Amino acid sequence: MKLNKVVITGIGALSPFGNGVAALNGGIFANRSGIVNLGNGWKESITDILCEVGGVISDDLNEKQIPRDLRRNMGRTSIIACLSAKEAVEIAGLTGEHLISGDYGVSFASTTGSSKSVYDFTGRFIREKSLSSIKSGQFFQVMSHTAAANIACMFNIKGRVLSPNSACSSAAQSIGFAYETIKFGLQKGMICGGAEELHVTTSATFDLLQAASFHFNDRPHETPRPFDEERDGTVCGEGSGVLILESEDSAKQRGVKILGEIVGFSTFSSGEHMARVTEKELTAGIERLFLDTGISPAEVDYINAHGTGTIVGDSEESSALENVFTKNGYAPYVSSLKGHLGHTLGASAALELIVCLEMMKKGYLVPTKNLSKPDPKCGKINYLKEYKKVKPNLIMKNSFAFGGINSIILLRSYDNGY
Repeated sequence: MKLNKVVITGIGALSPFGNGVAALNGGIFANRSGIVNLGNGWKESITDILCEVGGVISDDLNEKQIPRDLRRNMGRTSIIACLSAKEAVEIAGLTGEHLISGDYGVSFASTTGSSKSVYDFTGRFIREKSLSSIKSGQFFQVMSHTAAANIACMFNIKGRVLSPNSACSSAAQSIGFAYETIKFGLQKGMICGGAEELHVTTSATFDLLQAASFHFNDRPHETPRPFDEERDGTVCGEGSGVLILESEDSAKQRGVKILGEIVGFSTFSSGEHMARVTEKELTAGIERLFLDTGISPAEVDYINAHGTGTIVGDSEESSALENVFTKNGYAPYVSSLKGHLGHTLGASAALELIVCLEMMKKGYLVPTKNLSKPDPKCGKINYLKEYKKVKPNLIMKNSFAFGGINSIILLRSYDNGY
């Protein structure tokens, strides 16, 4: 059986830096922070919330780009997913004929359905003890696969639709499953990625788990602080990242620019704890990925870490990287983009892979924002604290989620792309 090469032909983004891929990359490469204080609004809903900071999309979404009959079934999560998918489809040069052919599908996810819609739906039901005032479209806003289903409806997709809703691993699994679908010839191409809206209940959840940053509420641009001695937790953000994946043959037949190539994917469980990943299982999972792909860890130029700024998570991840790389004499640069964006949860892997593509294009690596002094309790790895003029050929992207659901993607530059 012939296995297809899988390439990237389109990208789309909405992030705390605004609408579009250009806004995302512009904010990151200008070393700006997308984190702001939201405490005044949040405390009206939850008076004892500790974390008051987050990353929100401040630009007008211009929702009317989406037809009204479709928009009524969308919460904010689906709206930003569909808008970023629209940008990616346009960049990839896909036409309506391509999308309705059955050769193209969707693999897209989020942590949950629209958090605000869930909040409004349950709040109204509890107050009124009746369904009479609840519109049917609200169900489509709150269902877990709302983003994938709404993208499929907007583009009239006839191929397969997948929605691996797996918290912070959602976008990584979506991209990975799309990669496998194309690699094995089940579809020519896939619209894939993840989306997340920021609602007060999202940050409150991390408060409950004692995993949210709150010591920098008055200095939001200084948090989160991945791998730093003073890190005190993660900061939630919102956004949507979309990649168009295609077989190399399909992309060449269409004559479109190829932006990069996915050359490896692994997803595996820690299977030990609901709220943490473990160094032991991460080490084993990373080693298994390289064994399965036949790629050597020595080939990795840069690691885009999950690095959320939590005390335990950063320590476990960095220690696993030390085991696989440093102890074997390899020193790829390592950084996290969470200091710039916050943790965009279900969207994070997609948005961060888009920035990784820009690093390949520019020949510059982006450091971890707010990393002043690496914590000695974190692993001994090659922390990137300033922009570095290096053109990476192979990038490893980590994404880890509650429940010990771990995903890793290997991204390679493409000679004929950018």
